[in-house]
Parts: sequence; structure tokens; C-alpha cells
Amino acid sequence: MSSKHPIVALARPSGAATPVVMDSFAHVFRRLKINAACVEGESFHRYSRTKMIEELEKAVSEGNPHFSHFGPEANLFAELEELFRCYGENGTGQRRQYLHSQSAVDKVGLAGLKPGDFTPWEALPENSDMLFYQGLHGCVVTEDSDVAQYVDLKLGIVPIINMEWIQKIHRDINQRGYSEQAVIDTILRRMHEYVHYLIPQFQRTDINFQLVPTVDTSDPFFATEVPTVDECVIVIRFSDPDKFDIDFPFLLSKIDNSWMSRRNSIVVPGGKMGLAMELILTQILAQLMDAR
Repeated sequence: MSSKHPIVALARPSGAATPVVMDSFAHVFRRLKINAACVEGESFHRYSRTKMIEELEKAVSEGNPHFSHFGPEANLFAELEELFRCYGENGTGQRRQYLHSQSAVDKVGLAGLKPGDFTPWEALPENSDMLFYQGLHGCVVTEDSDVAQYVDLKLGIVPIINMEWIQKIHRDINQRGYSEQAVIDTILRRMHEYVHYLIPQFQRTDINFQLVPTVDTSDPFFATEVPTVDECVIVIRFSDPDKFDIDFPFLLSKIDNSWMSRRNSIVVPGGKMGLAMELILTQILAQLMDAR
């Protein structure tokens, strides 16, 4: 951790970084005039999209049924830890981009790259105010790596698991052309590493934003639509409200129809998620900037 070079990490399952979440950060960064160096978790996957398919087939043939993007074998945890350590010490470090689509490839404009590839490693921009990471492993801890130890503000965006599955099912079937059985197989294959590497991060976070649908998600494979934000409530849990001087009466007064469910938790309507995030983040990020 470093007051001079703060690090904010948003840990989330695949697909949980909704436009509402990213817009909230963008608004707060702009309002507070924060020049953030941004890093996406996918850029610290070990393999390109094509190579990952090859490694998955190899792992299965060698009797490893749990190989996935959630675990250490498919990620560069040591390199991510080194980035956080370096940034905390002197505001520098190495990053790259994962190119999700052809439009991302075209934007980069480097010859020989295709969707699913990485750009070359490069230095972070100079004179940034903070490092902002969002991805699967911003607070991960393993036997060999401890990424979380360097993070000044740890955040989790966590849909309840049935909603997370519904999001994945609809994306993989409707956008990527997978069969329902293929999606089920992927969920089962990933479950071991999901439980051991993804979920434990949310006990280390300072704040969790959990999306809870108010519609029936009992059978995620039967759901015809992904619940909208307006069909959810957001449970916001602070591990230690005193750490950032969280003013619950202020939040309750500003967010209509919100209420306290526990002494460290506030529940807000899903449609107020962006407002709640901006109110909370503005206060905390201002404190981190003042501490510089």
C-alpha cells in the first residue's frame, strides 16, 4: 500500500463490470480530476484465445478437469503482483492489452494481431494519480502470490451466483454460439477454481456491491431474460465503515428507498446503483487523493 501511489482494484466475476459500474468510475475520475492508469484483468491471462483452447485440450487429456481462466495455471499472478508492488513504490509498472474484438485490433493498429491476442508489454503512462484495476483477480491470494496486499481500496462487484450464470448462459449462447450443454460443461469445469480463487477475494474487499434479483432466478437455464438492474436491489457491504468514515445517514438521505440491513450494510434499488457508487467512491477517492 502507498499513500503516494494508491491502487484501487475492482474484483468481479466474468461479465460483471456493467456499463453502469464503469460509467460511475469515469464520472468520479473526471469530477475529481483523477488521472488514473487503467489495467484490465484479461491482460494478465497467460494465454491468447487460440493458445488457451490448445492448453485446455492438453489439460483435459492429461487428467486435469479444472483448468480455467479462474486459476493460477492460466494467469500471470506473479506479474500482476509485481505491477502492484512497483506502482505502489514509484508509480511505474508494465501493462499490456487483451484484444477482445476486431474493433479493438483496428484501434490498436499493430500488424499481425487478431482478436484474442495481446499487445506488447509497455510502461504505464507517466505521472498518473492512481492505478485502477478491474478484472477477475484484483484481490487474489495464492500460495505463491499475494496481489491483495498492495491494494489501497478493494472493491467487489458480485451478482448472486444464479444471476451470474444467467448472464453467462445468455452471452455464450446468444452472442458466441455455444450450445446449452457446452455452457453447462464450462460452468462445471470452472467451479473448482471459482471456489478456490475467485470467491475468497470478496472476504478481503473493503466494499462489496452485490446484485440481488427480485425476479425468479431459481433455474438459470430456464430464465428467458437476464434480470435488468431495475429488477434488482444492490446490497452494499462495508467491511469496516470506520476505515473510510462512511456516512450512512447521508447515503440514506440521498438515495430514495434505501435502507440499512445490518450495521455495515445498506440496500439500494438497482436503478440507484450508479448514484450509490458515485456518492461512495467520490468520498473515498477524494480521501486517497488528499493523502497523496
